[in-house]
Amino acid sequence: MGDAEYLAAFRTVVMPIAHEFSPDVVLVSAGFDAAEGHPAPLGGYKVTAKCFGHMTRQLMSLAGGRVVLALEGGHDLTSICDASEACVSALLGNELDPLPEETLRQRPNQNAVRSLETVIQVQSKYWNSVKRFASKVGYSLLEAQKHDRDEVDTVTALASLSVGRTSLVAAGSSSESQEEPMEEDGPMSL
Repeated sequence: MGDAEYLAAFRTVVMPIAHEFSPDVVLVSAGFDAAEGHPAPLGGYKVTAKCFGHMTRQLMSLAGGRVVLALEGGHDLTSICDASEACVSALLGNELDPLPEETLRQRPNQNAVRSLETVIQVQSKYWNSVKRFASKVGYSLLEAQKHDRDEVDTVTALASLSVGRTSLVAAGSSSESQEEPMEEDGPMSL
């Protein structure tokens, strides 16, 4: 497990539930056993310091940015230092090093997808926010962001049509179906 899997878990489970819960403060037991550099059996995961920084930045969207990180784990001094530095940089509002393009395009592995699907199935009984992510667990971060943008664009377009229709009806137009403006125009001359 590495960045792609942790980003998927944050995107589909952690942040939706955290936003729905709407905490007053976020307390993080910041153990870095999952950080790159911790060999199995003490770790064996490959989460980069950059990813820890980006997850911390996401947490800052909660509780008005009131986030406390308490260092409590990790065994490889270099890994602990790198991950801690990235998280403190995020807390200070510093610009973070971008995640590599490869990480943004990487889909989570199938073990992670199966685990997240199970978590979503169980947690959806208690948290409505995770239901909308069930079908998107296997997406890369870039795919998920594109899908979210497309959803927003669709909703915005539908809302503008609805507002336009409401304006016509309010202005005294009949409630009968109106033709699209393009259909009313004559043929275009070249």
